[in-house]
Amino acid sequence: MPAERKALRYGHSEGHTDVCFDDTGRYIVTCGSDGDVRIWEGLDDDDPKSINVGERAYSVALKNGKLVTAVSNNTVQLHTFPEGDPDGILTRFTTNANHVTFNGDGSRVAAGSSDFMVKIVEVSDSSQQKTLRGHQAPILSVAFDPKDEFLVGISWSPYTLFWNVLQKSSDVSNAKSLCRLAWQPGFGKLLAVPADKSVQLYERNSWNNVSRLSDDFIAQPVNVVAWSPCGKFLAAATIGGFIVVWDVDTKQCIERQKHEKGYTVCGLSWHPSGGQIVYTDTEGCLGLLDGVAASSPQHGSKNNEVAMGNYDDLFDEDDDGHLAEDLSENGLAANTVTGGGNEDDEDDDLMPSTGRPRNRGAFLDDDDDTSVGRAALRNYENDGRVGTPLPSVPCPAVSQPRYEGPMPTPPQKPFQPGSTPVHLMHRFLVWNSVGIVRGYNDEQDNAVDVEFHDTSVHHAMHLTNTLGHTMADMSQEAVLLACEGTDELASKIQCLHFSSWDTNKEWMVDLPKEENAKALCLGQGWAAVATSALLVRIFSIGGLQREIFSLPGPAVCMAGHGQQLLIAYHRGTGFDGEQALGVQLLQFGQKKRQVIHGEPLPLSQKSYLSWMGFSAEGTPCFVDSEGTVRMLNRSLGNTWTPVCSTRESCKGTSDHYWVVGVHENPQQLRCIPCKGSRFPPTLPRPAVAILPFKLPFCQTATEKGHMEEQYWRSLLFQNHLDFLSSSGYEIDEEARSKGQKEQQELLMKMFALSCKLERELRCMELAELMTHSVVTLAIRYATRSHRMALAQRLGELALEKATAQHEEDHEDDEEQSELPSTRQMSGLPLYIQYFSPALHLSVPFSSRPKTGFQLWLEENRKRILADKPDLDETDIIKEAMSLFRALSAEDRLVGVHTACQWRAQLSEFSHRLVPCSIPERKHQSLGTTTTHIWAPCDPALKRPLSGEE
Repeated sequence: MPAERKALRYGHSEGHTDVCFDDTGRYIVTCGSDGDVRIWEGLDDDDPKSINVGERAYSVALKNGKLVTAVSNNTVQLHTFPEGDPDGILTRFTTNANHVTFNGDGSRVAAGSSDFMVKIVEVSDSSQQKTLRGHQAPILSVAFDPKDEFLVGISWSPYTLFWNVLQKSSDVSNAKSLCRLAWQPGFGKLLAVPADKSVQLYERNSWNNVSRLSDDFIAQPVNVVAWSPCGKFLAAATIGGFIVVWDVDTKQCIERQKHEKGYTVCGLSWHPSGGQIVYTDTEGCLGLLDGVAASSPQHGSKNNEVAMGNYDDLFDEDDDGHLAEDLSENGLAANTVTGGGNEDDEDDDLMPSTGRPRNRGAFLDDDDDTSVGRAALRNYENDGRVGTPLPSVPCPAVSQPRYEGPMPTPPQKPFQPGSTPVHLMHRFLVWNSVGIVRGYNDEQDNAVDVEFHDTSVHHAMHLTNTLGHTMADMSQEAVLLACEGTDELASKIQCLHFSSWDTNKEWMVDLPKEENAKALCLGQGWAAVATSALLVRIFSIGGLQREIFSLPGPAVCMAGHGQQLLIAYHRGTGFDGEQALGVQLLQFGQKKRQVIHGEPLPLSQKSYLSWMGFSAEGTPCFVDSEGTVRMLNRSLGNTWTPVCSTRESCKGTSDHYWVVGVHENPQQLRCIPCKGSRFPPTLPRPAVAILPFKLPFCQTATEKGHMEEQYWRSLLFQNHLDFLSSSGYEIDEEARSKGQKEQQELLMKMFALSCKLERELRCMELAELMTHSVVTLAIRYATRSHRMALAQRLGELALEKATAQHEEDHEDDEEQSELPSTRQMSGLPLYIQYFSPALHLSVPFSSRPKTGFQLWLEENRKRILADKPDLDETDIIKEAMSLFRALSAEDRLVGVHTACQWRAQLSEFSHRLVPCSIPERKHQSLGTTTTHIWAPCDPALKRPLSGEE
């Protein structure tokens, strides 16, 4: 019965596509020339998840929750699956990568490129790479054999194993066939290679062409091939859109399908359980064949016999005969089915009687530089994927405790801020605010180029990198380089002190044996190196060894600025994707001290540290892999405040910004946009972009939230002025005044907005942040807005601020005279009180200011008592209130104005007041009052005058 061909679905825009299933068969993953990777939950999924990985995607592979794509920016990218989160760049080429594939256990990825090279990369550690050379043409296809012993790459080069079956071309886009070869699952006995209008089968080890599969239905060259999971059937797709399936043992074609529109099929994949084939074409469409003859590798012999029974018309023998033939054809004796061994089988050493392979391990031979490189031999579970599946052998159940808690996170490796990965041939050793250090390590040259942004600092330098330096830092004084040690040579530190006034401008230090440099940095007059011995070694800029101290854990990176040294290190083991990093901040100079004592570094969830350094003004900053930029807030107990998120400025999920500098004045984040990667290429020189800072405040789209964010960001970015001032540096007073003016203007705007919203409590909270002069403006605004209660409270606050300012201005003056001078008393409000026949003036430093009614009462008290002498204090106030209410608004203002003028005239004689004491007075309306009393005096006698005087 022929397979059912499902209707095509649109998947991508016109152009090359690729397709694969996930390990469970639940998801179909496609990629296309539109740069998107789509994750489908079956062919009927109308809303597949889409991940943009770049401008174009050429190949996709999926294994163990890791999604790998070959992208048009010459990179091989890694994403998590099914989340689709970027997980870094595995490797780079100088041109496009054409094909990527996993090995059997998903620990390695092989990629072939148009630059004639094949690379093998460890998924868990992309710095562990192997480059295979020997081809003289672009690589079309690569494939690991199931036993992980061989990697085959195919191109049009005459030095490739299968060169003679291809039409030679120097451009993949002009290739007549993609030539996607494939190993037979299981033991990898056969290798299937598209060869024009047929498929050639090559035998393992001998590389003899043992068979050829063809069909009259195939009229154009075969493009891709794919084995069924059981290894019994082979599917092939052609340029003209034909799909055929052979039974490899009988060499008979058991399935023929034609693309409904005749488009070239360029992606082909079997479902992990067999029975379905998914395919994509050059027009971006996705299709599926259901009911294809296949056997699941998980099924037992009984299920396999049932499945094979569907094809009785294709075979002349019974199922038992075929089973024995299949086992014999693949070099397995019949007793293997029952768990016995076959001494003559070359694969017997991998198959003990338990049905599990014996452990056999090896490593990648870095000295092997051939076009067909020998990879690691991994441990595999034999599931009988060669020929007919073997029946599973039950294992005795063993009850053992199993850890089900959080899993430890591999610690991130040390890096140099502003550098690109070490495995790149052309890379940035450092890019900072001073300049750029590039490294070149290829067949033509191994050198280091030093370039300064300001050519007046020093001219550019070209250095021969004979020592193999992999780390660098640069400052206004020097360039510091370091290399790790080898078996023969020690790790070396080299410094080019170009600002030295003497003739010898270079020094070099060998670290002790088996101690390697892991991180380094430069400061003003010093250099620091963190080593594998958990030590930090400090050198003077001239090469003198200075302080040396231990770190609590392995160093991750370091940064220096002026007399500050910032160190990040592993303070423990992280779990569930979290890094457990600590940070130390040391202050050198005359008074050496530790400012931050190893507190945890607050990274975003499940992220790692990607950059650390100082702003141009000297404030520590760092960036994590999620793009969050944090700055040290010295005014809040040395906490870290997020000031920017570069992810908000990225257009695609695979885009990133590579930070090279931070400036507080003006507020600028200098970084390089990287499309589809985390790191920029060295050539051509990338352009630097400027991103705005933005604190993650709530509701910043509203006027209130926007002004709040502006105010606190301005306040945070002004903190460096206080630090520089306290450190003895000269600061730009004009910039400080400008910043403070902007802050007060923002406070006044927020005050006005709160008044409109009738938020008087919020108004008082804002006024607390204002200066005395701005509070005065707020009082006027509140008065004009007819908010008298708010104006009265603001008046009290203004008095407190004036008093606090007065005390602050004179707290250090220990030689104040007993009699306050006119200058000392100026600016202090004086209020008049009648507590005795003598005139006493009160200066209530913390008392409430008089209201208009109180001033009018004090002015008219004698007149009220003259009219009604029998009134007590309570009745006087009641009578005064009734009279005051009866006055017109104009008369009230005149009365209050007269009292204020009298108070102002008396304040002119404040220099003729001396302290005197009077007892506490109790008022029914005001309660008990305790005031600081001053009385008129005779300047000659310096004593209070009596009432008669």
